Amino acid sequence: MTRLWCSALALCVGIGAAGIQHVNAAEVQVAVAANFAAPMQRIAPLFEADTGHKAVLAIGSTGRFYAQIRNGAPFDVMLSADDETPAKLEQEGQGGNRFTYAIGKLVLWSKQPGLVDAHGEVLRSGRFERLALADPKLAPYGAAAIEVLGRLGLADALRPRLVQGENIAQAYQFVATENAQLGFVALSQVWSDGRLREGSAWLVPSNLHTPIRQDAILLRKGRDNPAALALMQYLRSDKARAIIRAYGYDL
Repeated sequence: MTRLWCSALALCVGIGAAGIQHVNAAEVQVAVAANFAAPMQRIAPLFEADTGHKAVLAIGSTGRFYAQIRNGAPFDVMLSADDETPAKLEQEGQGGNRFTYAIGKLVLWSKQPGLVDAHGEVLRSGRFERLALADPKLAPYGAAAIEVLGRLGLADALRPRLVQGENIAQAYQFVATENAQLGFVALSQVWSDGRLREGSAWLVPSNLHTPIRQDAILLRKGRDNPAALALMQYLRSDKARAIIRAYGYDL
């Protein structure tokens, strides 16, 4: 009888603990800039395993997310591709607690080995038909690409060859499918664990464009969401920062 009672008690305690964990766990809706998709897709399951909270990711362009948030989109946290958009949202009363979670790097990339040289001289060579980039009006990496072409004195000459994606993910797809022979993309899209995954690339010197400081912001909807607060803290953790560095970002 005593053994049976102890087993029942243990079962009740187990159910109670599981119930508490389920009650405390929450979801956070995260607007993620397209350049940060790959590292965030690795961070999200670790975040869930370590905290019990689930991060639901939406991937897209910073400019598009800004418009959606202003129109009431139900995001708790935004991981922007710049620092200007979160600052603007904060000024408009849409959120706060922002911080820089990564500093992005721009690369000129081709799927073809050997096409892109170490100094980006391929841009002057004419050995390509199309050059992909993200829409500079919506995507900070696209704006940085236009800035680079301007500083190299190539903006006018290459304008007829430009093809634009709405965001950096679409720009990457143009090059990955070889609809464009080369393109300006985020280093994180072609780099992991300390190496270029395929093709050839030129890491654009940082002095050719405005620094790509990427800020996170806790949006108004997420202020009372424990999962949102936990994610903002988790992005500063050693585990998350190691993943961010592995994709080529500076911190």
